[in-house]
Amino acid sequence: MSNHILSESSGGVLTLTMNRPEKKNALTRAMYQALADGIDAADADPDIRCIIIQANGDMFTAGNDLADFAAVNRGDPDANAAREDGNPLLNALERAKTPIVAALNGRAVGVGVTMLLHCDLVYVAEDALLTTPFVNLALVPEAASSMLLPARIGHARAFAMFVLGEAVDARKAEAWGLANAVVPAGDLRPRARAAAEAVASRAASSVAATKALMRRPAETVRERYKEEGRLFAAQLKTADAAEAFAAFAEKRPPDFSKARSKTPA
Repeated sequence: MSNHILSESSGGVLTLTMNRPEKKNALTRAMYQALADGIDAADADPDIRCIIIQANGDMFTAGNDLADFAAVNRGDPDANAAREDGNPLLNALERAKTPIVAALNGRAVGVGVTMLLHCDLVYVAEDALLTTPFVNLALVPEAASSMLLPARIGHARAFAMFVLGEAVDARKAEAWGLANAVVPAGDLRPRARAAAEAVASRAASSVAATKALMRRPAETVRERYKEEGRLFAAQLKTADAAEAFAAFAEKRPPDFSKARSKTPA
């Protein structure tokens, strides 16, 4: 497992901790794979009844490491191949049979928010702030969030998050059904752990069957993954994306005024 993803198992609970605080837990391809491997391993281990995903530092995750996106935009063959194979974390979340609890502190950006839609219980600290700035980066939503987020919070709210990049604070996340509860930062991990242990104490077969029933129709989610992935990969190679990544690196607003088309690839 990547040293940027810590793994600990006890009492029927596997805890996966994002551990790249110096980079705001921005997710690299290696980190995605390590998280996916942990989730898959939990599914294969009858002693693991629940998973917790949490983060060290003052931020849950800054989302995808933009260096990876920029590499795809430049045409790097290794980066292109990795993107075309799909995000291993998203694939693991979609097929996961083991219940997943998220403990979210500080900011969550992009995939840090969309992964929550595949978690079964979500607890957020009082300082939590959720943003999905895909369009700001000339990209599109992923993790089937273009389907799941409007279903959860409504089209208008989801559109504002995706297209305008509007942030959602902890209280709003709870009120909108993105989180189960808001807790003081010091109580976040104990609360998530208590919830995970409660899940682990239930009949495993019943819990797994209930999760499977609630997550259907899985085929629809898989098809949305594929369509989002196709558009995401296409957008990564556009001039708009190059401008977005350059602007981010230069700490300036992007200028998309020279875009020649508004038709999706």
